[in-house]
Amino acid sequence: MVVGIVLSYLVKTQRTQHNNVVYLGVASAIVVSLIGAYLFNVLAGGFEGRAEQIFEGASMLFAVIMLTYMILWMMNQKHIAAELHQKVEMELNEQHKVGLFLVVFASVLREGIETVIFLGATTFVSAGQNNILGALLGIATVIIIAYFIFIAGKKINIKIFFNVTSVFLILFAAGLVSSSIHEFQEAGILPETIEHVWNINPQVKIGGTYPIMHQEGFIGSILHSLIGYDASPSLLQLIGYLAYISLIMISWINIKRIHKMI
Repeated sequence: MVVGIVLSYLVKTQRTQHNNVVYLGVASAIVVSLIGAYLFNVLAGGFEGRAEQIFEGASMLFAVIMLTYMILWMMNQKHIAAELHQKVEMELNEQHKVGLFLVVFASVLREGIETVIFLGATTFVSAGQNNILGALLGIATVIIIAYFIFIAGKKINIKIFFNVTSVFLILFAAGLVSSSIHEFQEAGILPETIEHVWNINPQVKIGGTYPIMHQEGFIGSILHSLIGYDASPSLLQLIGYLAYISLIMISWINIKRIHKMI
């Protein structure tokens, strides 16, 4: 999205000679992100048993912190395109190609590292099946969105886009909170309290497959990966899930009130 906005601005201001600097920033950030992904996988593969459960739970919580920062940042953005335009204009006026490179590099690298953490956390939540395919589809979708932002310019309402995205991110982050609590309970760090508030996971397959709402069923597995659906949550998991959503929604309401006052 940031790349789309920057390229769109360069076209509008007839400064497309700087496009190569943007492309270099994107490529460099992708390379560094791939190195980060490799190091994360090496680190994750070095744990077993209780240590693995603690590492997975901690990784999920770290992903929640990053997601929460992203959500709150998007909620606070009223004029992101204008601010990016201003930043790019300042760098170009001062003839800082390095500055333009760093603006793009830092933006893409931040998202790249976050993607590594999110994919790692998602792998822990789900069985890891089709994660690569899902990641590639997600990246392809983002590229398409960036392209439309590039060709549409100001016609796309970034604020609405952020609001819709934030809803999905909130549910995903809440699911990570619940899953991290589960891992810490498995490791014996957190108490079980009530082990299952409800349990709609049958112990046997029906016709060789799990029912669709089973956590390993067709719909249940998708919902589990996307919004943290749990067919047999503990009381602490349920409290964590609902508490996170409640706190974020309260923050969202307060941010909107502040924006109206400004």
